Amino acid sequence: METLHKIGRRKTAVARVYLTEGEGKITVNKKELNNYFPTGTLQYKVNQPLVLTNNEGNFDINVNVYGGGITGQAEAIRLALSRAMCELDEENRLILKPEGLLTRDPRMVERKKFGQKKARKKFQFSKR
Repeated sequence: METLHKIGRRKTAVARVYLTEGEGKITVNKKELNNYFPTGTLQYKVNQPLVLTNNEGNFDINVNVYGGGITGQAEAIRLALSRAMCELDEENRLILKPEGLLTRDPRMVERKKFGQKKARKKFQFSKR
């Protein structure tokens, strides 16, 4: 199997995932997964597509991710991995789709408007 390349996005985070046959090493920005994502929830989010499709330990995964915060980055990696699992085996789609792992989350930060303090917050109004 040659290297499989997929992209995932969430908010402003962009993750590029490179999948090769191996023994289950996950490297994120040249760091080990446990060092890059210290909390268990973020590690679970990244591993979720592999666990659901029973592919933990089958592939070496190299990830380049930039932009956004750590939660957005973890969810971007999850989307890219889900897309890669679907390309490997079309039956994985039936497992991942009901879990919502193949849907790109469209929610973005709303822009700040002029004449206002933030996106929706207004400056304090003084009647007198």
